[in-house]
Formats: sequence, structure tokens, C-alpha cells
Amino acid sequence: MEIRTFPKDMSTFEISRTNPASCLVSGLFSESVRIRDTERKFYTYLTPGLAYNRPCLVVAPPADTDIQEMMENSFWKEFADRNRIFLHILAAENRTWNEDGSDADYMNQVYIRIQARQAYVTMQDNIYACGIGSGSVIAQQAVMSMSSEWSGLATFGDMNENALKNADTVHGSENTGKTELSINAAKVQVPVWMFISENSGANASVCRYWQKQNDSDPEVFSNAWADEIYFPSSVNKQSSLNEEKISEVRITNGYDGNLSEEAMSKVWEFLAENCRHRGFGHKMLRKRMDPEKYGFTYHETEHGGFTRRWYEYVPESAKDNAPLVVCMHGRGGTAESFISLSGMSRVAEERGFITVFPEACVYQQRPGGLRNILLWNGFYEDEKTDDTGFILKMIDDVKSRHSIDETRIYACGQSSGGMMTSRLALDAPEVFAAVSPWSAIIDPDHELVLPESIEPAVPYMFLFGDKDWLCTDRENGKLEYHVVKDIAAFLENLMKLYELDTTPYSYVCGEITYYVYFNRNHVPMLVVGNVKDMTHANYPRESWIAYDEFLCRYSKLKDGTLLYMGRPA
Repeated sequence: MEIRTFPKDMSTFEISRTNPASCLVSGLFSESVRIRDTERKFYTYLTPGLAYNRPCLVVAPPADTDIQEMMENSFWKEFADRNRIFLHILAAENRTWNEDGSDADYMNQVYIRIQARQAYVTMQDNIYACGIGSGSVIAQQAVMSMSSEWSGLATFGDMNENALKNADTVHGSENTGKTELSINAAKVQVPVWMFISENSGANASVCRYWQKQNDSDPEVFSNAWADEIYFPSSVNKQSSLNEEKISEVRITNGYDGNLSEEAMSKVWEFLAENCRHRGFGHKMLRKRMDPEKYGFTYHETEHGGFTRRWYEYVPESAKDNAPLVVCMHGRGGTAESFISLSGMSRVAEERGFITVFPEACVYQQRPGGLRNILLWNGFYEDEKTDDTGFILKMIDDVKSRHSIDETRIYACGQSSGGMMTSRLALDAPEVFAAVSPWSAIIDPDHELVLPESIEPAVPYMFLFGDKDWLCTDRENGKLEYHVVKDIAAFLENLMKLYELDTTPYSYVCGEITYYVYFNRNHVPMLVVGNVKDMTHANYPRESWIAYDEFLCRYSKLKDGTLLYMGRPA
């Protein structure tokens, strides 16, 4: 298998119009990261036709591994092909792993580097660490120091006294600039599976570390593959809405140093169930929502020269004349990834509405870069994407197959999806009764054009974090919640158009400080929620808040009359 380097100019590659969010190249590639003033290589394997945002497995193999030989003569290529994953393989310097912490830092830098969107697109929510043989200690060190980032850890090999070097170390927070990636500084739960000779000595010490970190119950269980399974304690003082207490510690004794494909496949089933999503405080671990298992249906339509797609969730609780919520992912995300990230289908199940998760089209994020990063209202070959037309076409398709209450159609979304949410309110105010953009409301990369009217009026609930690089300016920000200039101008324009009292009512509920702007009928036409200790993100409770506290209270009659709790607004 030839080892290549990624082309410097990825903008020369044509995009598949039928499958826009797929890798433009495939094969085994050499990449590099800089760690402690040294360039370190690592290797990335992309299976042909691999879709963006699929799970990533970062492997620290035995120190003497020849990467090319590993890919040619072992099960790893077929494993990556079958599971449709991004496979990233580290390389030891001089065929020796450094257990002083530097190679753990190298592994964590690879975690950061693979999200740079230079030649492919991954998501921080589903990246897993694996160590084999002598690489096991490195993987343990890396995840211990940056546990807030990894969604799971598997090691195949015995530990030594250096494995716990980072037991008390917390990787510092990192500002990665204007990107979706944020690095939290926190010790958090991590699902772990260790294959070892026996659970004693250093192996037992590492096992106890993860039992404490994951708040494991002392009772031991087992299955056909794991001799010891420690489940998290059933005592949980917090709601599982945003983060689920799900990190098991699994131990398989008698490991002889030979990793079989069957064992790796079983471990991968365990790891891939878990995702770590952004939120307030730290990244939150939850079970991944597989669309097929959860009863979603997949749909496509041709629009603007592209195959456009969406997932649709019709809960058992949905009756005739059900409300409809359009829920839109952020830049670089996908419809499938936003199902887990937003948790909106669970709100739909309990509240009896239908929800759809459409997927954005493409744009080019940087000169010479990929032309198929997914973004709402993007462009391709100098032509703007008609995303409003696509969304309206999708809604018509849903209405043709289900009984929809046309007075109760709503939109929400995060980041680029928040911009699209706001765009829908401006482009199709007759369709949407209310909207809730999260962590974005206007496109900062284009000149701000304020609407002269929104007729009929569309109420807004805008939720964002107090550390959000896109929305917040702590030193020079405007209004009570320190938003950047353009967002402040847009909100002030809404106040003017809707004749709102510019002095908001304010209250605090949990992590959110709310600012409520009423019109002359004392109807809240604009609500702003500032989330404490949150970067550019959204989390499941926002979905519940948006629907329960705002969207469901509004409806819009065919003549455009906006109702609030059944009365004219």
C-alpha cells in the first residue's frame, strides 16, 4: 500500500453532487503534528467513499510497528473499510515509545490535528483512543490527561508504573480560534476496556483509577468477552438529560499479546456506542443515537443540482395535525450527527411533534481548501445554494405524507444552523410560527443587511454561550449580555421592527440567564438566553427549553395572524 501525502490544493477536486459530504481522496496518507518543537508523523487511512464525520480511531501500535506493513498484512484495512471509520495510526520515534508524557502529548495533538479540515472532515464528538502492546501505556497517559475529549479508550497490553503518570494531570484548556473545536480542562468519565495478562500490580492500579474516575460500583459482572465489568454506581444526583452516566470499566484477563480481528470488532461495538458532545462546563458523554435503531427514516430529493437529504422522526405519540420542528446542524456537521447532538427526537417523542433533520450543502472554508464542507447558505462554483428553497420543498414533502398542523411549524439550529434558522424567519415568515437559533443568528462572513420588515412577525429565542467566540465579546460586546456588534445590531433591529421594550426583564434558571423583550401586548417576541461557561455549542436541554418554553406557545393562522397561547400577539 503506497503512503502518500495529501494534495496541498484540495480545491481542484470535483464534488460528488449525489453524495456531497464524502472524502475527496482515499488511501493511506502521511500527516504531521508539531510537538515540543519537533515534527512528528502519523498516518491516516481513508476508505474509498468514506463519509465525513464518521467515527475516528486513533491507534498507538507497538513501538516497532512498520505502518505500511501493518496496513498490508493485518486486519486493519478491512476493519476500517467494514466499519466505515477514519483510522489514524501513530508512529514511535526510533521505534521506542517515550513514557515521560511527551508521546501522550503527541497523541493528544493528533486528536486536535485530525479536526483541522485540511483534507477531510471529522467531528470531535466521536474520536476514540486505542493502544496496542507498548502503545497501551501511551494511550492510557493521553486519555488520562485529556479525558474531556476522548469518547472511549481500549488498550491491549500490560501496564507499568508509568501508565499513571498523568493520573493527576489535566490538559489545559486551548483556544483553537474560530473553529468548532474546543479543548476543555476537566477530569471526566470515559468508557474503558483493558486486555491484560491479569488484574494485578500496575494493571490493577490503572483499573482502580478508572473505577474511581467513572464512579464504578464495586460489584463485578462478566460476559463472554470481559472477565470483569464494573458499571457506574446507580446513585446519580443529576439529571441524565445532558450527560448520561454510562462509562463501564471492562477487563479481559489472559491477553497473550495477539490482537484478533474478532476481539477488536467486539471492542469497537463497545466504544462506538458512546459520543462526547459539547455543552456548558465540559463535554458530555451520551449514548449515540443510531437513526435506524431509533426509528428515523431517511429521505432524499433533487434540488439545485444536488441530492439533498434529511432524516425524519415521526414519534408514536404524534397524532393527526401534529406540529413540525425543523432542526439544523452546524458548519461541518451532518444531519445524522445532529440527531445525537441535539436530542430533539426525544422532545418530539414526549411532546408529540414530528421533527426533521435536514443536511446542508457545500462551501469552501479556506483558499485551496475543501470545497465540500457542509454549510447552510454556502456556494459551489460561484453559485449560492438555495437552502430556503430546499427546506420549503422538504416541508411540502413531509406534509404530503403526514398530517401536519400548518399553524405550528418551527425551526431551530446551531451555529450555521442557527444562521439558517434566522434566514428562514426572514425568507418565509408566513411558514414559521417561531424560531430558535442557537450560538448564531447572522452570518458574520457577509455584510450585515438588516431586514426592513418581517411580515408576518416571527418570534425569536436566541441561545448562546458566554464563551462563544462567534457571539460574545467580553470586553467590547453590546447589550446586557456582551454580544458582538453585528448580533447586537440584528437584535436591536428586531426590537425596533416589533416595537419591543428595549429594557428586558431578566431572570436566572440554572446555567442560563434570560433576557425577555415584550411587545405592547406583553408578548415575548424576543428572548435571549446566555449560557454560563459554554463555548460554541449546544446541548440537549436547549432543545427542551426551545420547544417547551418558547416555540410551542406560538401558532400562526393562514392569514398571517400570530397567536401567543391562543391569543393574538
